[in-house]
Amino acid sequence: MNQGWTQLSAAWWREAAELGWAAPQVVAHRVTRMMLAGAAPEARDRREFTRMGAEKLAAFQTSWQTMASRSLALQQQWVQQAMAMGWSMALGGAWLGPSQWSRVMAKPMNDAWAAALDVSLHGLRPVGRKAKANARRLSRTPLARPGRTRRR
Repeated sequence: MNQGWTQLSAAWWREAAELGWAAPQVVAHRVTRMMLAGAAPEARDRREFTRMGAEKLAAFQTSWQTMASRSLALQQQWVQQAMAMGWSMALGGAWLGPSQWSRVMAKPMNDAWAAALDVSLHGLRPVGRKAKANARRLSRTPLARPGRTRRR
């Protein structure tokens, strides 16, 4: 892990803000489009509605996969650190008192905060990327074809 938790926190908030900006735009466009399509949507609308569901599934699947693989890598790193500390004490390292433990554990606790932010940031990015791409694409897409009249 090469970033501290403060930089990861800033990146997480930036990503969350971008997602918070893009998602309502996408929802507004798609809900309006559903309302305009009515009970008998055209092929163009059906493709968009099908795409909407498939994109959500793909983005969340990627998100969960990324978070799981990142969590596994971090767990392996933590086990290695714990084993190294245990072996150093077992092979003649000094036993630490409570006040010494608080100093020794300060860095691992900061690393744990950074790891939690890192995992959630890696999970947020695929969803945010898809939402931002959809917001850009849908902003260029008209809600209805020009000249199309709705049946009542």
